[in-house]
Amino acid sequence: MTKNDWLRWPSKEALGREGISHNRRRLAWATRMLVLAMLLWGAVSSSPLRGWGAALAVGGVGVAALLARALYRTTFQHRLWPSVSLLLLLQGLAVAGQAAGFRVPALVLWCGCAITALERLPLSAALPLTMVALGSYAVVNDDALLTTTVTSIGLALLGYVLRLDAEARGNTQLLLTQERAARAAERESAALAERARIAREIHDVLAHSLSAQLVHLEAARLLIERGADRDRILERVVAARGMARDGLAETRHALSALRGEMSPLEDYLSELIGATDTVGVTITGERRPLSAEASQAVRRVAQEALTNVRKHAPGATVQVRLEYGEHQVTLDVRDTGGSPGELTGVGGGYGLLGMRERAELLGGSLAAGPDEKGFVVTLRVPT
Repeated sequence: MTKNDWLRWPSKEALGREGISHNRRRLAWATRMLVLAMLLWGAVSSSPLRGWGAALAVGGVGVAALLARALYRTTFQHRLWPSVSLLLLLQGLAVAGQAAGFRVPALVLWCGCAITALERLPLSAALPLTMVALGSYAVVNDDALLTTTVTSIGLALLGYVLRLDAEARGNTQLLLTQERAARAAERESAALAERARIAREIHDVLAHSLSAQLVHLEAARLLIERGADRDRILERVVAARGMARDGLAETRHALSALRGEMSPLEDYLSELIGATDTVGVTITGERRPLSAEASQAVRRVAQEALTNVRKHAPGATVQVRLEYGEHQVTLDVRDTGGSPGELTGVGGGYGLLGMRERAELLGGSLAAGPDEKGFVVTLRVPT
């Protein structure tokens, strides 16, 4: 044993009631009641006095019960000197009882002090107190020396076994507490992750929708400044209204996706492109369901890439290619380039940055940049 083992208290979990089954609690109470009954019986039956003397003996048993209760409280609170003092008072009460002729209660008190000290005190304090209690028991007990020795050793072993059992139960309670804390932290982390996911989805939907509306509204403003005809201005306003309507629909789609109600990715791409002749879709590989996060990443990148084409290269031909690989899915959006649109400078350019961050969170990657003809956006997400 190390020095710490000698000075260490049994944990409060070991000294408390938590983790003790109802049957063991009933057994503990039955044992206490039995000990109290033995003390009372011994006080009354072996009393050389009658009347007030017997009442005084019963009162002494009551005092011993109160001291024992206080001892359990102070040991639970890990208060060494009050606990030692209470044990010494109990042993002093046993000495007084022996001197007054109450031999059985005195023996019971010494045995109880020895067991309780080993069970509930640091070993450095428990061993001396146990030796004093068992030594007093051995001196007073009139059984054969071998019987007294065996009984004393058995009481010491019983106290130590109860200590080990309490410490094992305390360790189990500590592990359960740590496991509950870990599960609570895991639930909190999952809730925070889910909130972040919801916020990211709503942000991406709104960013895409508002950016597209801004494109058309800014175009309408420029047309008004240049004195364009009413029909061209109205066309842009109607387009902005359509983008707002599409944004609301996308928000509903995002919420449905968060609930696990997602349409197939291929159907979504077809709906996104619609009847546009300048956009084509190619799907290769063995089609299979993707996780909600991976599917949402592909959808958002496709949206952002097509919006950028309409914004920066209106009229360009776009080829969307979705490839299902063995361990990843790849989305490639490639345009043929075109004359810069009148709204090329509109917006802060944070759309692809957000998509790249989304891909990296999933362990994937996103590359965006010009090629020989136009602009290419390539997303790779592990499946």
